[in-house]
Amino acid sequence: MRYRSKMDYFRKYLGTQPGEGQPTGAETVERLVDRASSSTLLEDRRDAVRAIKALSRKFRLEVGTQAMETLLHVLETDRSDSEITGYALDALCNVMSNEPTDDEEEVHDYGPDDLGAQFTEIFIKKPDNVGLLLSLLEEYDFHVRWPTVKLITVLLTNKCKDLQECILVHPMGVSKLMDLLSDSREIVRNDALLLLNQLTKSNANIQKIVAFENAFERLLDIIHEEGGIDGGIVVEDCLLLLLNLLKNNSSNQNFFREGSHVKYLTPFFDLDQDQQRSQVGWSAQKVTNIHLVLQLVRSLVSPSNPQQLTSNCQKTMYTCGLVQQLCTILMASGVPADVLTETINTVAEVIRGNLQNQEYFASVMAPSNPPSYPSLIPAIVVLLMSMVNEKQPFTLRCAVLYCFQSFLYKNEVGQSQIVQTLLPTSADVNTISAGQLLCGGLFSTDSLSNWFAAVAMLNAISDNATQKEQLLRVQLATSLGNPPVSLLQQCCNIVAQGGRVQTRLGILMLLATWMADCTTAVAHFLFNTANVPYLISQVSSSDGDENEQNVQGLCAFLLGICLLCNDDQNETFTTTSLWQIIEKRIGLEAFTDKLTQVTKSESYTRAMKKPHINYKQANEVVFDYEFCRLFKSVEHDILKALSSNNREESKKQLANLKEHESIVTQYKDLIQEQDGRLREAQGQLENIQSEYNKARKQIEDYAQQIQQLKDQNALLKATKGSKSSDSDKEEEVRSLNDRLQSLSLQLTEKQSHIDKLKTDLSVAEARVVAQDLGEEDKENNPSETAVLQQTVNRLNTDLHELRVEVSSKDAEIHRLNSECSQLQTQLQQVQSIPNTSQESDAKAASLSEEVTKLMDERNTLQDRVKKANEENLNLIDKVHKMEEELSRKDGEKDSVKEELETLKKEQEDLLVLLADQDTKIDKYKQKLKELGQEVEDDDDDDDFDDEDVDDES
Repeated sequence: MRYRSKMDYFRKYLGTQPGEGQPTGAETVERLVDRASSSTLLEDRRDAVRAIKALSRKFRLEVGTQAMETLLHVLETDRSDSEITGYALDALCNVMSNEPTDDEEEVHDYGPDDLGAQFTEIFIKKPDNVGLLLSLLEEYDFHVRWPTVKLITVLLTNKCKDLQECILVHPMGVSKLMDLLSDSREIVRNDALLLLNQLTKSNANIQKIVAFENAFERLLDIIHEEGGIDGGIVVEDCLLLLLNLLKNNSSNQNFFREGSHVKYLTPFFDLDQDQQRSQVGWSAQKVTNIHLVLQLVRSLVSPSNPQQLTSNCQKTMYTCGLVQQLCTILMASGVPADVLTETINTVAEVIRGNLQNQEYFASVMAPSNPPSYPSLIPAIVVLLMSMVNEKQPFTLRCAVLYCFQSFLYKNEVGQSQIVQTLLPTSADVNTISAGQLLCGGLFSTDSLSNWFAAVAMLNAISDNATQKEQLLRVQLATSLGNPPVSLLQQCCNIVAQGGRVQTRLGILMLLATWMADCTTAVAHFLFNTANVPYLISQVSSSDGDENEQNVQGLCAFLLGICLLCNDDQNETFTTTSLWQIIEKRIGLEAFTDKLTQVTKSESYTRAMKKPHINYKQANEVVFDYEFCRLFKSVEHDILKALSSNNREESKKQLANLKEHESIVTQYKDLIQEQDGRLREAQGQLENIQSEYNKARKQIEDYAQQIQQLKDQNALLKATKGSKSSDSDKEEEVRSLNDRLQSLSLQLTEKQSHIDKLKTDLSVAEARVVAQDLGEEDKENNPSETAVLQQTVNRLNTDLHELRVEVSSKDAEIHRLNSECSQLQTQLQQVQSIPNTSQESDAKAASLSEEVTKLMDERNTLQDRVKKANEENLNLIDKVHKMEEELSRKDGEKDSVKEELETLKKEQEDLLVLLADQDTKIDKYKQKLKELGQEVEDDDDDDDFDDEDVDDES
């Protein structure tokens, strides 16, 4: 049976006839709620909840106010039935969702607009309700898990912060939500991505928990499965979630870098050549995806991040090739303008403050096909072409300037390279340099190009005094027949001519940065007497809009820099005269007001927030970030210098200095006289101190020597009785002499033994030579070879024993050397003691002579040992040569033996054949005799003779 409408079904279900009173939506919901709460049969409760779900879109207010408790009760008690649980979850989701419905029937629009937010607030007042939903996520049934995911997403959309707190305090709440990413059903996984996107918004704690739940690897795997950068909306959701986790969260950024996940971003920028040449392969979804990936990269290297973290990420990006890949896209053709703009901004932040990345960026060359110039053009020059070209999109030009600023940030080498292109050189006139483009933009008719070029040049000399002085050398040719004009003066002329406000603002910022902390530039500026009167006229003026007031404030700032950085070389505009001009012609209060109104402007506040140039329209471009930093640091010094109290105090101090000048002079003379006396006293004290130190050192030496002598005497008395130390030393010397003589005899014996070995070796060599001459005789007499081999072995054994003995003798000689050195030391100590006894002197002299003799004998023995070692080495070499010769002869002998064996085998084979033939001949003779033929015996004799001949052969 079919019903015309849902209300007919409800009348039938509730037992109401059409003729009876028409029930209202509230009454119908009330009856259904009563049926769902009071029915004992599961089927009845299921039908009632199904009906409530059907009315939940049209009657949100009624269902929300009357059925929410009943539906929650159903979720608690009937969760084992997946069907009724799904109906209850869908009904709650419809009640709390503020999305427009697709139902054909008219939906009541009474009630507040934030009805879903109010019901959400009621729902989450009880934390157990949120815990109930999280527990339902453990159910794998599709009809339970999917509606639960949608309901939690709606709750997060309505009351994100409150629900985040509820999930955060629930045990394993975030982990249960993260497990949804592993669901094999794509619709559940995709809705889980939407849920996590809502969950991770603006909550650093949840972002950290999600990241430590292995979110990065899971999301990157999903992106890879969905086709990477060419994927669909699922890839976009994954990238959005990654961006939520990384943006402004230094902990997750560090975790992402340490987990080696940065390298997985590189393949996203690996574009095909066909896609680079044309925009056919750039679908809207792909453009969105690559925008998100670029924002991911920028979140890791943002200037607002901690400096150390940004530096580490920049190094990692260079290592994994991400910087190179970004520069490839930067120079590719066919890339959409918005993608190229975002890529330039990304490259800017990747190279900002990192010298390695900046150097690589400077080396990038633009491809030229066909080549339009004789040589390759640097990428910086190509980007500057776009910046000073007024036909290019505004956002692209801003991005190029930001990239150029980042390239020069903390890069003195890059600043020097840019300034060098402005100086006169002998470069090829056909090549375009960065300096030419900057000068062309600075003096073009486009005010925005003037501002861009001025700010770019400002960054080339910021915080670099050397390049500021180098820039003063730049000369410009104005017209034929006129002398060249310096760049500084030409900038002043453009500002004095009036013109557009944007142009004047840019050039004034350039002049202020140029002259700050550079007295040479200030002197050049003051050299033209028309510059200061123009500044005074501008500061004195009070007309104009906000931008004109900014110009007046910059003129006051420039005048204050002239006051601070004045070296007083210009007599017309000294520091004192400039202060008097400001005080009398402008007024200190008016000057201060003009200066401070710059920091009060909205343009200054906006530019001071971050270095990234993010403007939508050209007229919004006023101040530069680097200039605002300079203005903030110098403004205080200018105001301090202009303070009237400081000025009066300085005058008083100057007067006091003049009054006390004579007193200071007298004190100086007195101090000089006292210094002379003090130096003399110090010299005398040093002499006395040196003499005292020498005497004290002599006393300590004598005391030490006496103590040593006492110790030696006591030791000698204990060991040898009444013998004196001198006699003991004589006996020691004699014993050493005897030992040295015995060693000498042993060495002589060894020398004779070595001579004997030499003789044996010569005999062995003669035998080897004889063996070479008579090889055939040696084959028949192997005993001689054996004798020679035994001789060689004996020589080797003797040499080994000789080496051992020589090494032992070397050790003995080394020990004797140490004993001799000790005796010499003792003799020197004895000689150093002042002794009037002639007997002790004679003994000491005799001892020294004996030691000298022992030393000579030791040296002689060492020389003989060295010679013996050399002869041993020669013998060893000869033995080795003989062994090699023997091995060679043995090889030849083996080959001859093999040939002899071969001949013997052949002879034996012939003998066997001859024996067979003799047998056959005898058989034939016997047969002939049997047949009656006569056989002569001479034939037999001949056969035997032939056999003998064969044997002899």
